[in-house]
Amino acid sequence: MNNVSNGPGRRIWLVWIAGLAIAVGWLGAVHSQEADELPEDAEAEQEQAQAEDDSEEIDEELVVTGSQIRGADVSGVLPVSALSSEDISDFGVSSGDELLDMVPEQGQNYFNEEENISGGVNSARGDIGAFNLRNLGTGNTLVLLNGRRLVNAASYQTEEIGGSYVPVNTVNSNTIPVMGVDRLEVLRDGAAAIYGADAVAGVVNTVLEPDIEGWTASFRHTSYDLVDRVILDLHAEWGTYLNDNRTNVAVMLDYQSRDPIRASENDRWADADLRGHVPEDSLWAGSTSFRNNSANSLYGQYDMVPSNRQMGIRGILTDNAGEFETYPIGDPRCQWVLNATTCGGVDGQGTYRYNLNEFRDLSSDRTRTTLFSYINHEFENGMQGFTEFMWYSAQTELWRHPSAPFSSVKHRVAADHHYNPFGPCGSPFRLPDELIADVPCSGVELWIDNYRLAERPRIIENDGNVLRILQGLRGFQGNWDWETAFLWSRATRTDLTRNRVSNTLLREALQDSTAAAYNPFSGGVNSNINRVLVDVTRDNQTSLLLADFKLSTFELWSAPAGPVGSLFGAELRRESFEDDRDDRLDGTIVYTDWDDDTYPFVSDVVNSSPTPDSEGDRSVLSLFTEFYVPVLRQVDSQVALRFENFSDVGSTVVGKAAAGWQATDTLGIRASVSQSFRAPNLVTINEDIVARQNTREDWACTYAAENGGDPDQDELDCVNSTQRVAEGSEDLVPETSVNTSLGVVWEPLQSITFTLDRWSIVKDDTIGLLGEENHTVYDLFLRLQAGNSNCADVTGNPAVVRNDDITEDQIAIFEAAGLCPFGGIQNIRDIYANLDTRTVAGFDIALYADFETDAGDFSFKYLVSNLTMFEQEAGGVAGELVAAKLDGTLPANVPIEGFADLIRKDGYQERKQTLLARWRYDSFGASISSTALSDFYQDSLTLEDGTRYVVPAMRTWNLTLDYRLEDFIGRYTRLRLGIRNVTGERAPLADRYFGFFSDAHRDYGRYQYFDVRVAR
Repeated sequence: MNNVSNGPGRRIWLVWIAGLAIAVGWLGAVHSQEADELPEDAEAEQEQAQAEDDSEEIDEELVVTGSQIRGADVSGVLPVSALSSEDISDFGVSSGDELLDMVPEQGQNYFNEEENISGGVNSARGDIGAFNLRNLGTGNTLVLLNGRRLVNAASYQTEEIGGSYVPVNTVNSNTIPVMGVDRLEVLRDGAAAIYGADAVAGVVNTVLEPDIEGWTASFRHTSYDLVDRVILDLHAEWGTYLNDNRTNVAVMLDYQSRDPIRASENDRWADADLRGHVPEDSLWAGSTSFRNNSANSLYGQYDMVPSNRQMGIRGILTDNAGEFETYPIGDPRCQWVLNATTCGGVDGQGTYRYNLNEFRDLSSDRTRTTLFSYINHEFENGMQGFTEFMWYSAQTELWRHPSAPFSSVKHRVAADHHYNPFGPCGSPFRLPDELIADVPCSGVELWIDNYRLAERPRIIENDGNVLRILQGLRGFQGNWDWETAFLWSRATRTDLTRNRVSNTLLREALQDSTAAAYNPFSGGVNSNINRVLVDVTRDNQTSLLLADFKLSTFELWSAPAGPVGSLFGAELRRESFEDDRDDRLDGTIVYTDWDDDTYPFVSDVVNSSPTPDSEGDRSVLSLFTEFYVPVLRQVDSQVALRFENFSDVGSTVVGKAAAGWQATDTLGIRASVSQSFRAPNLVTINEDIVARQNTREDWACTYAAENGGDPDQDELDCVNSTQRVAEGSEDLVPETSVNTSLGVVWEPLQSITFTLDRWSIVKDDTIGLLGEENHTVYDLFLRLQAGNSNCADVTGNPAVVRNDDITEDQIAIFEAAGLCPFGGIQNIRDIYANLDTRTVAGFDIALYADFETDAGDFSFKYLVSNLTMFEQEAGGVAGELVAAKLDGTLPANVPIEGFADLIRKDGYQERKQTLLARWRYDSFGASISSTALSDFYQDSLTLEDGTRYVVPAMRTWNLTLDYRLEDFIGRYTRLRLGIRNVTGERAPLADRYFGFFSDAHRDYGRYQYFDVRVAR
C-alpha cells in the first residue's frame, strides 16, 4: 500500500486531531443542553418554542457550495458563481452538455458524439457528456447533486495525457434534469479539503427545485434550419404538502425525443474529403491533410502469393511484385475487366478511396427520460427526514462507417476461392485464359490489402441507466445542527454494435470454394456479407455507496468579530466499476492470423483492439473539519482539513485556507490557498493488458535511416501501424495539486457587481503514459549512449519489443549511423505512471447588473474565463529526453510528445465568454445570450516552417421572446419563442471528421423552438 502525503507520523496525528475535534464537538453540544436545564413545564414550553424557531432556521440556513457549515456566508471568501433556473431557461438549453457549454470555466467535452465517431467499442458512446473545468482534464471536477456526489458514468474512454491515451471517466452531464434545476453552482477553486477527491479544478453542484407545491408542465418543439431534426421536450412537476404542512412530496419528470442528424444532410459533412472547403488563398489549399476519406474501400488492393514472375502477367495485370488494384467499372484507371462490377489495374495508380461519411451520423437518434422525486418530512421533535429518488434512462442509435482490417491483420483469398479471378481452371470467375495463360490451374492465393467491408454501416444501439436513492436525517441539539445520509447509486450502460465483422468468420468465408463464400471482388454487390457479420457488445456498470455524518454550528464560540462556525464530519464511501467486453474482444473467442498472432494482441473483431474484461472497487474513509472564523469585523476566513484513506492507494491529508476582507463598503478582497488531490481512477489501477493500434514513427529507425545513408527509407521502414500494450498499475499514487486564488469584488452601486479573480493550479504526479513515440525516442537515446562497440550487451528500451528480422543491407545502414542493428517493432509496452507536472493559470471576470425602471426590469450577466498558462512539464524519463534534446544528445527534429505549452493547442481555448441580458415588463419578456470561444490552432496541420493552422474564434447569439398570461389555462402560462444561433453561425473549418473541431464547437446552424409552460 502506498502512503501518500506527509508521512505516517503526521498522518496519524491529523487523524487523532480530527477525531478529537468531533468528540469535543459532541461534548460541547451535550454540555450546552445540560447547562440550560429548566423546570419541567417551562422546559416543555421552551423546547416547543425552540423547535419552531430552529425548524425555521433549518429551512433558512442553506448550505452553499464551498462550505458545509449551515448558514455560513462564504460569498465574500470564495469564488462561487451560479446560474439560476431563469438563467438556464433563457439560455434555451435542454441537456446537461448544452448547459455546460454556457459555463465559461468548462473546457472541451471529449465525450461528444461527433468526436467519438472515430472510436469503436472502446469509446464511451450514447447519451453522455463530460465535466472538464479549466480544461484540466476529464475527472478533475467533482460533481454534486443537492450537495452530494453523483456516480460516475458507466462507461469510460481514453484521453491524451502525456504521450499517449489514458482511461478517464466522468459523471454524465446529461443525467441532470435541466428543466428541473433551481440553480447550478460552480466553485471555481480547489475544494478537496471540503468535499474530498477529484475537486481539483473545482466543484459543480446542481440544486434541484425544493418545496414544490401545485403542478407545472411545459412542452417544447425544436426545429433546425440546416437539417430535418425535430426535438420534443416535455417537463412536468407536481408537489403537495401533507400532515399539516409537515410533509412535502414532489415528483419531476423530463422526457425528450430527438431525431438524428445524418452527415448526408449537409454538404459540409457529407464528404470526408474536405479539400473543397479550404479557401483557395490558404496555405493549406489542396493539402491532403484535409483529405479524410479512406484508402480502404470495397475496391481493394491485392498481392499475389507467391510472386508472379513466371506467370506472364507482370507489367500487364500486376506490377513487378505481383500487386494489382481494383476499381469500379468505368473508372479511368481501369486496365482490364475483372467482372461485371469491377475492373483491375497495375498497382501504383492510387487506391479507390472511400467516403467515410457515407453512412455516418453527427448526432444520434435519442429518447431520454429522467424522473426525480423527493419526500421532506418534519417530525414533531423538529428533526427532518429527506428522501431523494432519481431514475435516468436514455436510448440512442448512431450510424458509423463500416469496418476495415488493421494493416497488421491481413486476410488471404484461397487459391480455390469461388470468386478468385486467379482461381482454379474451370471456375466461373477465373479470368480468360488469354490474360492468365501461365497462371496454374490450381489457382493463386491472394493477400487482401487496403480493403473495407463497406456493405453495411455499423449501427450502435446504446442503453444507459442511472438509479440514485438517498435517505437522510437532519436536526439540531442546542446550537448544533447535525445531518446524516445514506446514498446508493448505480449506473449501467449496454453498448451493442451491429454489423461488425468477425476475423474468424471472414477467414472461413475467404477459404470457401462454394458460391456461399464472401466475395471481395464484387464492389459490395451480392457479396454474401451477412455471413461474416456479428453483433458486438460492451456492458458497463459503476456504483457508489456513501454514508456520512456532519455536525456543525454557526456559533462554536463568540469571537470579538462575531461567532465562529465549525463543522466536523466523517464519510465512508465505496466505488466500483465493471467492464464486460464481448467474447470476441476479451479472448473467450480467439482468432489466430496467418502469422500466428493471437490474443491478447489480436481480437476476433475486425478493426477492434483486444480488450479483456476488467473490474475494481475501493473503499474510502474520510474525516474532515471546517471552521468559519471572523478575524476582524471586516475580515472573514475559512480553514478546512481533510483526511482520506483509500483501500488501494494509501491515504492523504489536505488543507485549505481562505479569507475575505471587506476593505470598504463597495470593495472586497478575497484570497485562498488549498491542496487538492485526485485518486487514480479504478481503471488505471485494475486494467489488464490492453492493446491499441496506431500509426507511429520509430525514431530510432528514423535516426538510422537519416544518418546511415537511407534518407528515403528504401531499406528501412520507420512509420508503421504500431501496437501499444498498456497495463494498469498498483503503484500509482494520487495526483496532488496546490490551488491559489486572489480576487476582488467591487459594488460601485447596489445594483452592479464586478468580480475579478486570478487563479492557478499546479498539479504534480499527473497520471499518464510516456507514449509510443516517446518510448522509441528513449530507445534511440539509450542506443546512442551505448554506441556500436559492443553490440552483444545493447538492449535499448525494454518497453520497445522488437523482432529479429533484419537484412544485411539494413545492418550496414545501422553500422554507418553508429548504432547496433535492431529489428522492427512488434509492440510497445507502456504502464500507467505518475509522470509530470501540469500548471494551469488564468483569471475570471464577472459583471452583474440589475435595474428596475419604468420601462421594465433589466438584468445583465457577463462572465469571462481567461487562460494565461497551460503547461505540461516533463518529468522522469520524459525529463531526461527533454534535457538530452537541449544538450544536443538527441537531434533537434526528434519530438518529445505531450510535454509542452498547451495553451491554444487543439482546442485549449485562451478565452471563453458568456453573456446574458434579460428584460421583463408586465406580461412581456425578452432575453439575449451569447457564448464566445477564442481561436486556437490545430497542431497536426503545422507546416514545416512552423506556421500554424489557426481555427478562428466563434461566437453565437441566442434570443427569446415571452408573453405571459395569468389565469388562462392554469394560474400562470408562458408562451416563448426561442432562437439559438440567431445568425446561423457555422463552426470554423478544421481537419476533423465533419470539418469542425467538435470537442469545442457545434455546427448545427440556426434552430428555433416554441415553448409553452403552464403552472397551477
